[in-house]
Amino acid sequence: MAGTAVPDGPRGDDDRGGLRAALSGLTTRGRSFLAAGVAAAVCAYVLGQADLLRVGLLLAVLPLICVLVLHRTRYRVATSRLLTPQRVETGTEARVRLRMENVSKLPTGLLMLQDHVPYMLGSRPRFVLDRVEAGGRREVSYRVRSDLRGRFPLGPLQLRLSDPFGMCELTRSFSAYDTLTVVPRTEALPPVELFGEAAGYGEGRQRTLALAGDDDVIPRAYRHGDDLRRVHWRSTARYGELMVRREEQPQRARCTVLLDTRGVAYRGAGPDSAFEWAVSGAASALVHMLERGYTVRLLTDTGSAFPGEGAEGFGGAVQDPADSAGLMMDALAVVDHSEGAGLSRASDVLRAGGDELLVAFLGDLDEEQASFVARAQGRSGAAVAFVLDSGAWLNGRPAPGAAGDRVRQLREAGWTAIAVPPGARLADLWQQAAGVRAEAAADTPYGGWA
Repeated sequence: MAGTAVPDGPRGDDDRGGLRAALSGLTTRGRSFLAAGVAAAVCAYVLGQADLLRVGLLLAVLPLICVLVLHRTRYRVATSRLLTPQRVETGTEARVRLRMENVSKLPTGLLMLQDHVPYMLGSRPRFVLDRVEAGGRREVSYRVRSDLRGRFPLGPLQLRLSDPFGMCELTRSFSAYDTLTVVPRTEALPPVELFGEAAGYGEGRQRTLALAGDDDVIPRAYRHGDDLRRVHWRSTARYGELMVRREEQPQRARCTVLLDTRGVAYRGAGPDSAFEWAVSGAASALVHMLERGYTVRLLTDTGSAFPGEGAEGFGGAVQDPADSAGLMMDALAVVDHSEGAGLSRASDVLRAGGDELLVAFLGDLDEEQASFVARAQGRSGAAVAFVLDSGAWLNGRPAPGAAGDRVRQLREAGWTAIAVPPGARLADLWQQAAGVRAEAAADTPYGGWA
């Protein structure tokens, strides 16, 4: 919620400048009354008519009184904005609630609220409020929706005040604003058998046993309920308190979602383009893997890893998975084409790690870039690639070309590579990739993948 009830800056010079601005806010009716009053006063002086002078003074003073009242009133009106939720998927609505409060001891005249909204979110909302009593409140709301990803500012809020006689109109802008984050749309993916999963210990997790030697054991302080048979006497003597052996340590499996953002790898733009499909696919994959218990990182072709927390940029290990998902989705909300032409940086990062699962969303690949990707699979337990042909997406129909050759090249290197036809659903391709990997792994001791 954002709001303000006092003017920005000191009131001294601001009052004098505000009065000049208030005088400039006289409407045509107000200027006409003022001009008629001055003219009547001059005529009364020339003709010596006291009654006409009183009429002239009344006509001239009325708009000036309205200016003074509005000038004081606009600093005694508070507004606030409540945006719920602050993060939405593309095509989903968010609600904005505006509250206006009259904190003065006088009622207001006619009010018009106007919030500044980017054109991508819809038309600029305007609301007309009737007279608001002293200490009264009014609430209005509107909805915003965007089919494009991004971070969009809402505000500042403008308030236009008018007196009951229509003599003067003043506008006040409030400095506070909110930000709506529109993230890619995610798709629910089918749960298939996880790669590297230890039976009986939950999804996406492994157990790593501590070394059995006395010199290599990792002790910890004794806790109530620990088995006394696990007491490590040598460490107890060394630290002066009861220590027990840490016989096993839970470790969550790791997954990297690679997103190819190279500008040269995609043609076309808009919500239905190949690049937007890849971004949405990466979002769906990372959310799915976090829900399956993996620690996940988002990696781009530039070598940047998100969320940047935990070991080597993995999220979900030292922070809540929901927080990790939020950070990566925020990154995907503003991700754009990179200026790079190669995938060597991402390949170097991948070869340095040992992920249980690698999921890649790739644009157009030449033979050299496909070789970089093929070599990046080396230390990953399983690697799945969704390869897009942006030319086919641009034409709206599948077309034979280099994409098929790159898919075969990746499969020969050990990848589970799937060509993505225009308009395909990731859930169907996800299931298809699981079947392809199951066939390729039929003669191995491992099962499917995630």
